[in-house]
Amino acid sequence: MDESRRVRASVEQVAASHHPVRRRLLEVLGVDGPATASHLAERTGELVGNVSHHLKMLARAGLVEEAPELAKDRRERWWRHVPLSLSWSLADVRGDPVGEAVAVAAEHENAELHLRRVREWMAARDGSERYDEAWTQAAFSTETWVHATPEELHDLGEAINALVVEFRASHHEPGPGRETCFVFAHGVPSAP
Repeated sequence: MDESRRVRASVEQVAASHHPVRRRLLEVLGVDGPATASHLAERTGELVGNVSHHLKMLARAGLVEEAPELAKDRRERWWRHVPLSLSWSLADVRGDPVGEAVAVAAEHENAELHLRRVREWMAARDGSERYDEAWTQAAFSTETWVHATPEELHDLGEAINALVVEFRASHHEPGPGRETCFVFAHGVPSAP
């Protein structure tokens, strides 16, 4: 599936992708590429059996798949993330108590994760030998107030997503001087 095209997520996909361990596995597979459960356990600090369980749950939701062509023998199992750009909203599940609970929990988990990543960066940059002033100057946040209809806000979100996906497609390879960077944006009705 083309990551530039957003797909409406099922409740199962939202639930699977917002479990903290599963989200971390998806992120590692998405950034570092295919891996075995053993490699993922080393990378995440989880037990191999726990990683295997969560990979099966992600596979059931269609978010990861086996990569048998990478295996050296029949016992080795490699996994890769399925390149999806999932989109979901509480509005998608209105009237379904389970779906609503999953969507609300996922919204809260997303917001907390986003803030945690920014706070981790702020803590890491100060006094860090890893990040010089160029990284401090390059890191950004942006905000503004706009007047929009729901359709216009949707279109803005689609445009921002397309820009990020295009940038990722042309800057997906690690290389000298490149760090893995986390980029996010929110657009919500609010008042000053």
